[in-house]
Amino acid sequence: MRVRADVKRALEMNKAVVALESNLISYGGRHFPENLQVARAMEQAVRDEGVVPATVAVLSGEPVIGLDNAQMEYLAQSKSARKCSRRDLAIVVAKGLDGATTVCGTMVLANQAGIRVFASGGIGGVHRGHPFDVSADLEELARTPMVVVCSGAKALLDLEATRERLETLGVPVLGYETEHFPAFFSRDSGLPADIRVDGPEEVVAIDRARSDSGLKAALLVVVPVPVRDELPREEAEAAIAQAIRLADERGVRGQAVTPFLLGSIAELTGGRSRQANLSLLVNNARVAARIARCFAMTGVTESRSAETLSALKQKA
Repeated sequence: MRVRADVKRALEMNKAVVALESNLISYGGRHFPENLQVARAMEQAVRDEGVVPATVAVLSGEPVIGLDNAQMEYLAQSKSARKCSRRDLAIVVAKGLDGATTVCGTMVLANQAGIRVFASGGIGGVHRGHPFDVSADLEELARTPMVVVCSGAKALLDLEATRERLETLGVPVLGYETEHFPAFFSRDSGLPADIRVDGPEEVVAIDRARSDSGLKAALLVVVPVPVRDELPREEAEAAIAQAIRLADERGVRGQAVTPFLLGSIAELTGGRSRQANLSLLVNNARVAARIARCFAMTGVTESRSAETLSALKQKA
């Protein structure tokens, strides 16, 4: 595993680091150079909070924790990077391939590197019309103790079934300044979060209680897309349904499905879904950085955590 120098230094000094996935660069529905610009915007949002970003990938068979500028540009232009989940890691490493890590793959490598907080756009889940097709992200959330910041599950999925699966797997869903489970492009899916939290201190307090209890599941912190860039739920659902029909008609399958759907939805919404996606990605990175910084602050004492937990009990 190769860890970028500033990331390694920050981890050794117990300073704040946020992991970011590389799958959105290769399979996020954007072409070069837009995909590179989005990845850099997320990293910049983390840096603006005084935190070190670490975009995770596998390059020539070597896991990399913290892509440098040249590596990120290379990946953004690559046509051969494999979509890399937990299942794929050993294959990609052994074969000396490039891998763009998904939520699951990023969690595995970031956790091994000692990073506690990870920001993404949306997790995978249960696919619409195909309940047997379930993303590995959900199982990873159940067994890897990290704080994962996202805007819920990707709106292309069966959100109700995904939410139920998270409950079955014992993954706490924390609504960040909301009582609702977001629907990616839209702020409210009509499904609940397990509890509302109103700042990074509450997330840290719950994570400490999770750790003290010996629980291994991640905390899923769900953050709604900023109001100014929200795509109304009815409009998003209509575009998603039409995009899915187009994919079925054209026989789009496998790893090509998500980029195709995202591109189609962007066309059908006049680019508004793309703006919502960018907005939530950058906002999630910012929120994750604040949580990571809170973890690293020596001023967040056990007594302060106890006070926060007491407030959370009152809220619940």
